[in-house]
Amino acid sequence: MEINIYYVLGVVIVLYLVITVYNKKKSTRRRSRTFMEGYQRKERKSRKSPETDKKDQ
Repeated sequence: MEINIYYVLGVVIVLYLVITVYNKKKSTRRRSRTFMEGYQRKERKSRKSPETDKKDQ
């Protein structure tokens, strides 16, 4: 029964390491911005909202 604790801890550590490596790869990809290469922004409406009018004054 005591050895089961080590198995559970080992699985948790392996899962933690896998998730950490996966997140690190995703953040590196996000920082490089190559994933947005073909992205085009939508044009904004020409009419200003009341909030932006207050900021301009």
